[in-house]
Amino acid sequence: MAEGIPVRVVAGDEETRIEVEPGMNLRRALLERDFPVYGTVSQYANCGGRGLCSTCTVEVDPAPEPVHWHDAAAVRFGYPRLSCCIEVEEPMTVRLLEKHVWGQVVPRRF
Repeated sequence: MAEGIPVRVVAGDEETRIEVEPGMNLRRALLERDFPVYGTVSQYANCGGRGLCSTCTVEVDPAPEPVHWHDAAAVRFGYPRLSCCIEVEEPMTVRLLEKHVWGQVVPRRF
């Protein structure tokens, strides 16, 4: 069995380190560990990880090259990435985003 890839998950002021199987879908890895990738409504009504609803957004560093059209647009315009479109292949930091209603991301306050 392959060794897990370290992933640092940041949710607000909390930080958790998890090990993820190489090649595993990031959305699936987060949901299996009860991390909230969706907003209050979209946790019940979403596309099931097919890259269609845009509600499972996260910030990822380092960000892997996009393989899905929506993720490519997110990179081009500086939007958060879809966790359902990212396979974990290397160590990364994932920041969970606070969301309203559907998948709307709350703006950061500086």
